[in-house]
Amino acid sequence: MDENSLTPLHPNYVKLVRLVAVLLALPAIVVALILEVRGGLPRGVFLVPVTLLGLWLIVRTPLRRYRARGYRMDPDRLRVVRGMIFNSDTVVPFARVQHLDVHQGPLERAYGLGTLVLHTAGNHNASVSLPGISHHDALAMREEIRAHVKRETM
Repeated sequence: MDENSLTPLHPNYVKLVRLVAVLLALPAIVVALILEVRGGLPRGVFLVPVTLLGLWLIVRTPLRRYRARGYRMDPDRLRVVRGMIFNSDTVVPFARVQHLDVHQGPLERAYGLGTLVLHTAGNHNASVSLPGISHHDALAMREEIRAHVKRETM
């Protein structure tokens, strides 16, 4: 494997982000529809732009977010890369990890996804999260990192 190659997130992450985008866009579309019906303005003044923006957020943004994220797990560190506008490339050495969490909300559970969270010492950027990986992989990564942390403390 190439030193700079990243592991992509689980493909279901795109579906999850799309569902969240639908849930966020739907109220705006409903409000635009109400303004269309009640207002004295020409048809489409509110509804068309809001619907087009909502469709763009639902169709295009999830794919871009998926492609802009990735991770690489080495024997002694985890690298997490993300960002469409502001890029972030975070490397967490396992020796700095204080504790680990695996989160799974109801929507993530429906798609078999989870979020691995590494907590380190310090105040600024003390937690690094890796969303969009399969729940099984998150648990396996947590155990592998935990085993490494135990070896370091002994």
